[in-house]
Amino acid sequence: MAGDDTRMLLLGAVALFEPVNGYQIRRELMSWQVDQWANINPGSIYHALTSLSEKSHLTRHDLVDNGRTVAVYEISDSGRAELERLVTRSLEAVDAYHGVSFYAGFSLMPLLERPAAVRHLSVRLKNLERTIKELDAAARVNARMAPPHTVAGLHLQIDKLRAERSWLVEVLDDVRSGKHFFAGDAPGWVPADDDPGWQMDADRKRYREMLRR
Repeated sequence: MAGDDTRMLLLGAVALFEPVNGYQIRRELMSWQVDQWANINPGSIYHALTSLSEKSHLTRHDLVDNGRTVAVYEISDSGRAELERLVTRSLEAVDAYHGVSFYAGFSLMPLLERPAAVRHLSVRLKNLERTIKELDAAARVNARMAPPHTVAGLHLQIDKLRAERSWLVEVLDDVRSGKHFFAGDAPGWVPADDDPGWQMDADRKRYREMLRR
């Protein structure tokens, strides 16, 4: 799963910002603090980009930009298919003890069209409710058979899932009512004036011109 989450984040970041160079992808993902919550080693990002290019999930262009050669990446059709598969699974599947995959998929929600986001999150809500019922039943059984501290730990996981369910109901209401922004929507958020994203946007436009030549 850790490998899938890393692949999903890299493919998603390229899809969000393409065409984009490796340094920009690394800087962007580090600004998401993926080294802390997704266990992605900053030094492994360039290797992962190369690996995804070798698998034809990314297309690499070696461009000469201001006198130096820079590797610029775009996502391929196979990469988009793989990204869709990974995001769908991460948004819909519920793991009672590990939430990293969902957090990673949720961070890529702007790549989805709004109806797809509603569909995936609705499936997750049903899966959450089923998991809560299953763990509630397990807790009742364990209350008679397991040490008290074990039962208390199980109740912690149940409470976390219930909190996520309440949060998810609110998020779904917001998405259905037109809040947040998705593929095809006007961005609902603008970076600060000193945000590196503005330079990334300028580079993206220049890379597109270079690739059209």
